[in-house]
Amino acid sequence: MKVALGIEYDGTNFHGWQQQTNLRTVQTELQAALSQVANEQIKVICAGRTDSGVHAYDQVVHFDTNAERPLHAWVMGCNAILAADMVVKWAKHVADDFHARFSALSRSYRYIIANTAVAPAITRSYQTWSPRALNVQKMASAARYLLGKHDFSSFRAAGCQANTPMRNILQLNIQRQDDLIIIDISANAFLHHMVRNIVGVLLAVGEGKQPEIWVQQVLKACDRKMGDVTAKPNGLYLMKVEYPEKYGL
Repeated sequence: MKVALGIEYDGTNFHGWQQQTNLRTVQTELQAALSQVANEQIKVICAGRTDSGVHAYDQVVHFDTNAERPLHAWVMGCNAILAADMVVKWAKHVADDFHARFSALSRSYRYIIANTAVAPAITRSYQTWSPRALNVQKMASAARYLLGKHDFSSFRAAGCQANTPMRNILQLNIQRQDDLIIIDISANAFLHHMVRNIVGVLLAVGEGKQPEIWVQQVLKACDRKMGDVTAKPNGLYLMKVEYPEKYGL
């Protein structure tokens, strides 16, 4: 049978999602917990790989298993094994054609910036710090150039393995809440480092280093060197993954 899970994790002490030799990763620890519950080797596939230091509120994964367990056993069993910085939130049986990555319609991320004169201490792993006063209106205006379907080569990491740089940004909202700048972005899919590279470019506009039209120029150049600014990972969260209604997620 095929099972989907929703998982939440604090990425601070993980070396990203993908399994790596002798490094602590989300995939490694989740697979180990599931394998104990199933009493067989389990391999999981996620909706979107996250980098070191990136957090997830509702990452979605799937796995195939011969083990018959009630859904709550996958949740409670894994949570009894996993460290405190990762939890399984829900489990659901899904159709054989479901794929956590390829069945997804969209992914939504949130980026949080502490716009304060002094760097935060308690929340330093969960927000990126910018001491310069940010102009949210200019950032929001510049962000409009990125909406829709475009070639996002200028916002793509050098090691990105995606077959095409074409992506469709469905939503890009920026708001200030007291000393926090919150950027919400949704797209059909994202390239490696795409969100962090977009935030880096928008920060340059917000700080007054670049005009708003510069964002359009970077986009049209299809050249990573044009907007070679990558925001830090600690302010980034995978918030939500959308699927067709037929899967009941």
